[in-house]
Amino acid sequence: MRRRVLFVCTANSARSLMAEALLRDIAGNSFDVASAGTRPGSPHPLAVQVLAEAGIPTEALASKPVSQVTSEHWDYVITLCDQAARDCDRSFPGAQKIAWDCADPVPDNQYEGFLQTFRELRERIGLFVLVHQKQATTRTQPYDPVSVFKALGDDRRLTMALLIRDHRELCVCELTAALGESQPKISRHLATLREVGLLSSERRGQWIHYRLHPDLPHWVLRILNEAAEASRDRIGPELHRLAKMEDRPVREPCA
Repeated sequence: MRRRVLFVCTANSARSLMAEALLRDIAGNSFDVASAGTRPGSPHPLAVQVLAEAGIPTEALASKPVSQVTSEHWDYVITLCDQAARDCDRSFPGAQKIAWDCADPVPDNQYEGFLQTFRELRERIGLFVLVHQKQATTRTQPYDPVSVFKALGDDRRLTMALLIRDHRELCVCELTAALGESQPKISRHLATLREVGLLSSERRGQWIHYRLHPDLPHWVLRILNEAAEASRDRIGPELHRLAKMEDRPVREPCA
């Protein structure tokens, strides 16, 4: 089950909207995420600009009041200013509340301020995602064949799994280059593979690195190995693009 995360600030015009877009971009569909404001306004143009320049989709972002989402279940409610924390103190029973004191770039209305807020939020959200990924590293539930076959039934996801098997580990930037797809689309496919237990992940700096999950049962490994042997030519173009990629992450040699 995906965890549900709500970001709240006063106007829902900059900080919480950027946080919503960042979590969705970094974690793919690992979380259900939304944002709201205690006194909502409208999306600030500079917030939208900073997100767009980072390649993060903004089309679905819209400011809305907290009252619109109080009846929904949220696992986490993350407030981004003291006022929002006070206003939400008695709301959202059952949710874990986290207070991030994040500077509001709107009063100064300068591009650099919005960019700094974006960077701060990206760092905090990256750590938030990393904590949850570490918690999910050890798989306790059995592997469901239907879920595994559904995940691998998509051409792009199968290609990614075979590429990762071939290289033992790949990061999002490498898979983006190999498949010629946008980072958000690649991240969504990777999230699906991770959710069914096919992949494990680790964040290092800006990028998330993926491996086959260490707890994969023998029958899943056999499927991947036989698929790789039977379809080596079909991932040839991806292997070629990956080999030509510049500025690939440097890794220590495998023991």
